[in-house]
Amino acid sequence: MKRLSSLIALASMVLTLSGVAHGAEAKAKAAKPDLAAGEAKATAVCVACHTADGSRGAATYPILQGQHPEYLAKQLTEFKQGVRKNPVMNGMAAPLTPEDIRNLSAFYASKKAKDGFAKNKDTVALGEKIYRGGIAKKAVPACAACHGPNGSGIPSQYPRLGGQQADYTKAQLTAFRQGDRANNAPMVAIAANLSDKEIDALSDYIAGLR
Repeated sequence: MKRLSSLIALASMVLTLSGVAHGAEAKAKAAKPDLAAGEAKATAVCVACHTADGSRGAATYPILQGQHPEYLAKQLTEFKQGVRKNPVMNGMAAPLTPEDIRNLSAFYASKKAKDGFAKNKDTVALGEKIYRGGIAKKAVPACAACHGPNGSGIPSQYPRLGGQQADYTKAQLTAFRQGDRANNAPMVAIAANLSDKEIDALSDYIAGLR
């Protein structure tokens, strides 16, 4: 009888563990992004501002192509939660489900970003100096330390910057400096020490990174 009880307990444990494993496997499968669903949502909701595939629309809107999905998901989630403030994006992100956000992020990330270029030859040297070496006397670190020499960023940590619209980058650095965008404490602190001229030079230089 004692042996039978032990066998029953063991069988129960095996079934429980099997159920847990099955549940974890099902959850992992459910969490896999659906690119087709992401494209459909992008076409229905995002196309007016971000074009069909997140490429070069108006200069004031970001290029989403090739951006790290983790970064895109973080931004959409923070727009949805109101952590990142933008009247338009707060409203657009509000009805998105976690699945929508995952699918949208994966869809835009799956597209190859097109090369951009700097437009102001007079500020390229200053932009490159700041991006690659920072400004020691202002305690501004080199952008390349986090975002990479070519602006490719680091997945799940730092966004891709290379080729981004200069107008958009300038707007975000200015927003960080003014405290209007406060969802990244290190960037708020860094941008606080940048002048208008330095922000202009950096933004233009970053647009040409590849």
